[in-house]
Amino acid sequence: MSADLRAAGLELRSLIRADGVLELSLIEGPVRPPGDGEVVVRMEAAPVNPGDLGILLGPADLSTLSARDGVTIATIPPALMPGVAGRIGQSMPTGVEGAGVVVAAGSDPAARALVGRTVSVFGGGMYVQHRTLPAAMVLPLPPGTDPTDGAAAFANPMTALGMVETLRMEGHTALVHTAAASNLGQMLVRVCRTDGVGLVNIVRSPEQAKMLRDLGAGHVADTSAPSFMTDLVAAVTATDATLAFDAVGGGPLASQILSAMEQAQAAKGGAYSRYGSSTHKQVYLYGGLDPGPTELARSYGMAWGVGGWILTGFIGKAGMPRVQELRARIAAEITTTFRSTYAAEVSLREMLDPDTIRAFSRKSTGGKFLVRPSRT
Repeated sequence: MSADLRAAGLELRSLIRADGVLELSLIEGPVRPPGDGEVVVRMEAAPVNPGDLGILLGPADLSTLSARDGVTIATIPPALMPGVAGRIGQSMPTGVEGAGVVVAAGSDPAARALVGRTVSVFGGGMYVQHRTLPAAMVLPLPPGTDPTDGAAAFANPMTALGMVETLRMEGHTALVHTAAASNLGQMLVRVCRTDGVGLVNIVRSPEQAKMLRDLGAGHVADTSAPSFMTDLVAAVTATDATLAFDAVGGGPLASQILSAMEQAQAAKGGAYSRYGSSTHKQVYLYGGLDPGPTELARSYGMAWGVGGWILTGFIGKAGMPRVQELRARIAAEITTTFRSTYAAEVSLREMLDPDTIRAFSRKSTGGKFLVRPSRT
């Protein structure tokens, strides 16, 4: 145990009531002492990822946010309540990942060896001042690493590496990525450049295109440009990309990518077939920045697929030995390949402020927030 371990600490919780009201609040509860193979981490930093918002805010109408007596509330449209029926009345912990310092450990030697180390952690419930969890779930970071640098060492880095691993597992040689100016997109640029993987980056503004080119991206297509489809076809042809990961989800973008892939394959020549190219073209939807329907124009033959991709599913396919190898790479390159940047830092109490909630829920490029749980 350690003198740094408090008896109690604050935790951010999300509750949906049966009357259609979302409640966000801070609760103070006891810090659970570690079991034999467990550690207690004093949480110093945790990012607000798009994936965190589903639990934190649910489908609440953020225009109805208000705060009173330490509780922030918002209403949920009645039509959306069936989608959250399974969590009504449950006070849910929030925050997928984070980083901090191990302040206590159980009797297991491997756990005790982590005391005093800065570690990255994942597994949920990270918007909390102290987190007790199995030692096997923490990732020791290189000595001297600031917790801020290690806060986002799981979701985005593992997703970027998972995309490249999926490419290899399925026999592709190059890929397309949308919403490519994000923190994840920038990581993917660096990973693909290091690993020699062809990458086509799709962005939505000239400013984002310039930022990625300055980062070293070789192929960038801007959806706001009149020449978008021409640029996309040229980039896909140059890289021979047949795999895409789409963070947008709704609208025609997935279909446009498949069309560009088909045009690139057709440009190789060969006998004409009314069924299109025999080369399989795959788009995986892994996000929902556009919650509308996915529109498919089906102008790309018959050898294609659109499906969902989720990090936990990839981890199951890759197996833990390979995942541990990828995590070791993340730790070694946490301030280079896998570095993240943040627009603002907030305390747990500031996470209840309606204006702050609206700001971090915009999902804007360069607008990621960092929670500092131990900040008073």
